[in-house]
Amino acid sequence: METAVATTGTEGQKWGGGDAKPLNASYGKMMMWFFILSDALTFSGFLAAYGFSRFKFIEEWPIADEVFNHFPFLHGVDAPMFYVALMTFILIGSSVTMVLAVDAGHHMDKKKVSLYMLLTIIGGFIFVGSQAWEWANFINGEYGAVQTNGGKILQFVKVDDHKKRVGLDEFVTVGPRDAEFLGNSEGIWYESSGYQGTYTIEEVKNAFKANPDITIRTQQLIENPETGASEKLVLSREEALIKLEKDGKAVVEGANLTVNEYGAPLFADFFFFITGFHGFHVFSGVMINLVIYFNVLLGTYERRKSYEMVEKVGLYWHFVDLVWVFVFTFFYLV
Repeated sequence: METAVATTGTEGQKWGGGDAKPLNASYGKMMMWFFILSDALTFSGFLAAYGFSRFKFIEEWPIADEVFNHFPFLHGVDAPMFYVALMTFILIGSSVTMVLAVDAGHHMDKKKVSLYMLLTIIGGFIFVGSQAWEWANFINGEYGAVQTNGGKILQFVKVDDHKKRVGLDEFVTVGPRDAEFLGNSEGIWYESSGYQGTYTIEEVKNAFKANPDITIRTQQLIENPETGASEKLVLSREEALIKLEKDGKAVVEGANLTVNEYGAPLFADFFFFITGFHGFHVFSGVMINLVIYFNVLLGTYERRKSYEMVEKVGLYWHFVDLVWVFVFTFFYLV
């Protein structure tokens, strides 16, 4: 009984593993491609779920330009998407330096490989740090809002300019807090009435009544008869007073996994999970690049007469950069 043997190409050579290179790629590169493919499917599932959820709650979804409008050291300056665009530019720039490192490796140029690898690592660290800063701003919030009994978010805007958001700190004053001082022997210094946050709902209601130049913007979308564009419903001053007094339930500052001042709670859930998952990939890539960088300095790949390891981590780094392009598009642009 004859046994069939798989052959490759027209030469009829038997493929028994070892030094053979299917598709002209080494075993290591093939495994990296398999990993990238599986990870791409994972990110695709996450982004698809985000897309479905967004269109299901389209009326409640936040406006990206209002959420991501911060820039370091420019407090109070409205710079929508500027910092996110800068982060994207830095990450794409690190992908370019990785290409140059791989090319230098093909020419066995240790000096250039180490230089471009270092620039790639620096770009990765800057991106991860920028993402951490963005998370901090997202969590802390900027304006604050009020949550209704039905779980909706009421935001404050100027009566004469509905696009001008008003922060709680601009019109609300912190009142007295009933706190019982206990002393050091009790383990804690004082015990409050259970309130957590800067302002109480009553303080917000009273301050709103005392400021007639402020009104409320709801999450409900309506069509502007003049432009035909969809925009969020802004209540008249009288309607806002009734709405806040009747439905105002709690003060919301910033975002967490259950509620956020920007709109639908799912927005924060997806933001934390998807950008966090991608950030973990970038951080892992930076750590791997560091290991490869030190191996380059030690001359490991010079002795092997191959810089293929640089090429393999380069594939992963390009994948991480490409995924960010889709995350950036879904979260910030669309």
